[in-house]
Amino acid sequence: MSERILLDTGPLGEVAHPRAAKATAQWFIAMLRADCEVIVPEIADYELRRNLILEGLHESLQRLDQIKSELTYLPIETSMMLEAARLWAQARQHGKPTADKHALDGDAILAAQAKFAGAIVATDNIGHLDQFVETRKWRDMGFPRSGVP
Repeated sequence: MSERILLDTGPLGEVAHPRAAKATAQWFIAMLRADCEVIVPEIADYELRRNLILEGLHESLQRLDQIKSELTYLPIETSMMLEAARLWAQARQHGKPTADKHALDGDAILAAQAKFAGAIVATDNIGHLDQFVETRKWRDMGFPRSGVP
């Protein structure tokens, strides 16, 4: 595998859409052809799934389940939650919180999962996550090795 890519909720939702935009589908296919290990973190699955259930988007839920079964799924472990708590506190100590102080803070959990997986986070949320782990705007991630435009 050339790179390990952890999907944040935004790109996971785009890929899970049953009629994903052509550019999204091409991006996803390019990642797979580039021999990247694409990882679905449990926190992103949770954040996306709760909204799909709330909105009654059954086709997207089925697609999410399909994606989850075909890609690497990264469950949350106790060690990740301990790291997430440390990252949450560190961000506040440096004046760079990623969520309200009463929020669970999915970004800290996602960052901890990425650290344990040794993965780059594909996201739209560079500003919050890049203080913890390597992040890239998912739409800008190119995979020229794949031959897909």
